[in-house]
Amino acid sequence: MPMPSLDKPEGPGLPVTTTVKWRFPAVHPEGQKFVAIAFALTLLLTIASNIFFWPMLGLTVWVAAFFRDPVRTTPRGDDLVVAPADGLVTMIERVPVPRELTGELGSDPMVRVSIFMSVFDVHINRAPIAGTIKQVVYISGKFLNADLDKASEDNERQHFVVEGYDGRRVGFTQIAGLVARRIVGFAKVGDIVAVGQRVGLIRFGSRVDVYLPEGCTPQVALGQRSVAGETVIGRYGQPAVSGTAQ
Repeated sequence: MPMPSLDKPEGPGLPVTTTVKWRFPAVHPEGQKFVAIAFALTLLLTIASNIFFWPMLGLTVWVAAFFRDPVRTTPRGDDLVVAPADGLVTMIERVPVPRELTGELGSDPMVRVSIFMSVFDVHINRAPIAGTIKQVVYISGKFLNADLDKASEDNERQHFVVEGYDGRRVGFTQIAGLVARRIVGFAKVGDIVAVGQRVGLIRFGSRVDVYLPEGCTPQVALGQRSVAGETVIGRYGQPAVSGTAQ
């Protein structure tokens, strides 16, 4: 029996069960050139002096690990919003909607869940719900520490809005950090995405903000670690996790 694809929509509300076994994560194509550059530098510097071999080999392994693209098994359901990023949940609060998104999300404040990605986290970002990409907005900006609240307004960032099959919309924002200098998007307006589908990445440390619609309550707590495409961060019709924004 064929395994359900995680990258193609199969309809709303369908549960996913797979027999996927762990495998060594592949390097995403976006990162393969960086691994090749690091490996080439390792060879060149080792020719000059053997003392460079181990440090440069370690750097090459780290670059490969940064761009790793592990397999994820994604829960699906009309009432779920799934984490778009790996990392630490650092903020859960009701905030004004970014002005770039008010046309699609409205002007009423929404609960924002912020996920901080360190340089050791997987940096592939995934769609939080299944549906259609209604908006993609790239904004150039500064490179402040992504853990700061003002990074949501000042840093380089890229907004997405996904409209689910039920018409409810979820916004999320890729935010470049202190080290990050490049946001890469894989999805464009009009694309139909599955929940957990890869939609972009951010190079070398960053943050993702998720804007939960009215009636969708946070299911994560501050300090919790999320796994992109697997951790349920919001759910409709359920009480919020204790201590989160209402």
